[in-house]
Amino acid sequence: MKDSIYTLEAQSGEARAGTIVTEHGEIQTPIFMPVGTRASVKGMWQEDLERMNAQIILGNTYHLFLRPGHELIDRMGGLHKFMSWDKPILTDSGGFQVFSLSDLNKVTEEGVEFQSHIDGSRHMLSPEKSMEIQKALGSDIVMIFDECPKLPATKETLRTSMELTLRWAKRCKDYGLQPHQSLFSIIQGGLYEDLREECMERLVEMDFPGYALGGLSVGEKNEQMVSFLNSFTPKMPQNKPRYLMGVGKPLDILNGIRAGIDMFDCVLPTRNARNGQFLTKHGPLNIKKERFKEDPLPPDPSCECPVCTRYSRTYVRHLFNVGEYLAGQLITFHNLFFYLKMVKDARAAIIEDKFDEYYKEFYKNYTSDMHK
Repeated sequence: MKDSIYTLEAQSGEARAGTIVTEHGEIQTPIFMPVGTRASVKGMWQEDLERMNAQIILGNTYHLFLRPGHELIDRMGGLHKFMSWDKPILTDSGGFQVFSLSDLNKVTEEGVEFQSHIDGSRHMLSPEKSMEIQKALGSDIVMIFDECPKLPATKETLRTSMELTLRWAKRCKDYGLQPHQSLFSIIQGGLYEDLREECMERLVEMDFPGYALGGLSVGEKNEQMVSFLNSFTPKMPQNKPRYLMGVGKPLDILNGIRAGIDMFDCVLPTRNARNGQFLTKHGPLNIKKERFKEDPLPPDPSCECPVCTRYSRTYVRHLFNVGEYLAGQLITFHNLFFYLKMVKDARAAIIEDKFDEYYKEFYKNYTSDMHK
């Protein structure tokens, strides 16, 4: 298992610019990772992802375990070869899906017995099983198997869950992965900073190549999350990647970068695209609105993506209203391009030590209500 994979290159306030090195390429941070749940970023060809310069994508252990099965993917040469993607891949552990998609699950010391959301069949996902699946997938970054307690929860409940996650983390660490794979741990503890600090300290003692924050953006108020990130993130190891899991509104990502986070993922840009929402420099644009019916402007006039340089609002609105798949594909491409440009620009601002100026300008434009 790889250890030192991160180099810190610049800081602007707490915001960081760095590089993560993997066998399948380097990742310049801060970075947003498009979510390819079932070995596919919804609506996108791999060529599309390359065209927008996606540096790393995320795959899902739970879904790939159930269909088509990690053994099949292993026989096909691993996830990179299976999906014809030769850049880095991160796989999550499956824990979040087990708790969010299965109403019938039983948590024990061994792991989680759960019922498939597809056919009702019962399965056991343990730390060792999660590692077995992710080893077979051959992803570059592997996540530990952790418990995701439902919120709101009492501090006592969160502590019990944290202790279980720590025991599971040790079992994941003891499992032998492929030599090129890096195992990231997940810091739990809700909004209780003392729990989070204790969890982090004990994980740091185990010495993981990277550290993630789980269990945020799951019901707490946005200002609570931002306040927590500002207070806690600077305490995380300086020489390791910091990953904020599943948080993905544009301003949330910028607030995370401002606090010192390096890596982000979220289904929001692809999911909202399928609901007709462009995410733009001046905030969300709902293409379904009547006022765009005869609007010849590009979806986002300030965007240089192939969608905005070629197609009009009236055309995309027509596609969406008649149910053409192309509508979702076009909006998805733009949204992911927008996210990747946002973090690329943030990185450039950090290197120039002008991140605060970039943040304020982005915030002012994004909250301008131009599209409402």
